Amino acid sequence: MDAFPAMNDTLLVLDLDETLMHATELQLGVPHDFGVERYFMYKRPHVAEFIDFCRERFRLAVWTSSTADYATAVVNELFGGPDELAFLYSRGHCVTKMDPETYEPVYIKDLKKLRNKGLNLGRVIVLDDSPEKLQRNYGNLLRIAPFFGDPSDRELLHVMPFLDRLRTEENIRRVEKRHWRNTR
Repeated sequence: MDAFPAMNDTLLVLDLDETLMHATELQLGVPHDFGVERYFMYKRPHVAEFIDFCRERFRLAVWTSSTADYATAVVNELFGGPDELAFLYSRGHCVTKMDPETYEPVYIKDLKKLRNKGLNLGRVIVLDDSPEKLQRNYGNLLRIAPFFGDPSDRELLHVMPFLDRLRTEENIRRVEKRHWRNTR
């Protein structure tokens, strides 16, 4: 792991919870896909197809604000293990900031950690449902609607064509990504 891509490769950093899957302590009305700790885990529909699509086009990494043990268990289920990724970052790689309104911690994924390892941030896309976690690197965020277990969800299928176009851009940070759904 920590096999960072070459400067010109496009790195796609994927979030886990509510992006690729949903975890809940209460079972939903459909069978769960697997379990981790005390959670029932539901894979987002089309996640296997999405991961295969992405493997063909990008270097893949996972960065989650979850704990390391939880992240490893989920990555084992979705990707076949962390060795399939450029890196697996968890909560310990996030910057913690307190939300001034809720006094709850916000875990920020500061891409400076990648830049300091020699990555060109113009070649990094982060697919995440939580924009507050990318507040320091909003230009790298491709926001996806959160997944809460709906078996009819098609968000991963919808984002694939935009990702395919985005990977050819010279500087991903300069591309407007907020309205990607309108570009299908």
